Amino acid sequence: MTKHANANGTQRPGIVELRSSLVSKIDAHIKVDGVQATDVPGLSLYRQSTTTACNSAMYEPRLVLFVQGQKRINLGAATHLCGESSFLLSTIDLPVISQVVAATPQRPLLACLLRIEMPEVRRILSEEEFPASQEPAGARGMTFGTASIELLGACSRLVDLLDAPRDIPFLSGLIEREIIYRLLRSPQGWHLRAIATLGEQSHRTAKAVSWLRMNYTKPLRIEELASMARMGVSTLHHHFRSLTAMSPLQYQKHLRLHMARERMLADGLDAASAAFEVGYESASQFSREYSRFFGRPPMRDIKAMRDSKMLAIDAA
Repeated sequence: MTKHANANGTQRPGIVELRSSLVSKIDAHIKVDGVQATDVPGLSLYRQSTTTACNSAMYEPRLVLFVQGQKRINLGAATHLCGESSFLLSTIDLPVISQVVAATPQRPLLACLLRIEMPEVRRILSEEEFPASQEPAGARGMTFGTASIELLGACSRLVDLLDAPRDIPFLSGLIEREIIYRLLRSPQGWHLRAIATLGEQSHRTAKAVSWLRMNYTKPLRIEELASMARMGVSTLHHHFRSLTAMSPLQYQKHLRLHMARERMLADGLDAASAAFEVGYESASQFSREYSRFFGRPPMRDIKAMRDSKMLAIDAA
C-alpha cells in the first residue's frame, strides 16, 4: 500500500491505512447505533448498522468525516453520495433529507463529527494568509470533498484523545485548530472563508439564514430579511438560493416541516397542534405540504416511523 514520507524521511501510513485505523478507533468507542457525544469538546461519533429510509435532518456548521459505509444527502434538488474517506462540510444551518444506503451489522456506517466554531475560523484567518475568497455561481453552504491524508491524520489524533482523557484539555483545541486549518487549505476551503469573512456577501446572506433559522415560526417578510442582510430583495433571493439551494420561503417551509415532524415524534403532538406550533395558520395546508414533502400524511408518517423504530432527527 502507498506510504508517504514525512519531513525526516521516515514513512507514515497512507490514506487507506489511516482510514482503516480510524474505522477501528471509532468502532471501539461507539457500539450502538446513533450519534454519541464524547469527552472531546465538539466531537461526536456516529454509527449506523442498517440502511434507512429517507429522513429529515438539520445540519449545523460541522465537519462530518465518513470512514465506512455510504450515505445519500439531498440538499434542494442536488443529491450527494458520501462514502469512505469523503467529508461533508456544512457552514450554515441547513435542512436536508438523508438516507443511509450502505451499512450492515458487520460493516456499519461510521463517521466522526466535529462542530465548526466560526469565531475560531476567524481567528485562524486573521493569523494566516489564505487565497482571497472566490464565490463562483452555485456556491453552497454545504460542500463535499475527499479527505486528504493530513485531514485524516488530524481527525485520527483527535479520536486518539478519547484514550488519553488527561490530554484532552490541552491538546483537543490544538488539533481542532489544525483540522480547521486543513479545511481552509482544501479545495473546499473558500466556502468556509466566505461565510466567516465579515462583509462577504455569503457572510451577510448567512446572517439572514441564521435569523430565519431562529425565527421560523414568524411570518416571513422578505423586505425585512433583505434589509437585515443589507441587500436588495432580488440580490438576497439570488444569494440565498445560491447558499442554501432554496428560496427563503422554501427554507422556512422545510424547516417548519422538519421541526413539526420532530415534535410529533418526540412529544406526541397531533398534526394540528404541531402545525400551529411551528407557524402554520392552516392545519389543512400543513397536512398537504407535509404529505408532498415526506410522501405520507403526518400521522401515518409518524406511525410508520415509530413502527420501524426510526429517529426523527439525523445528526450526521
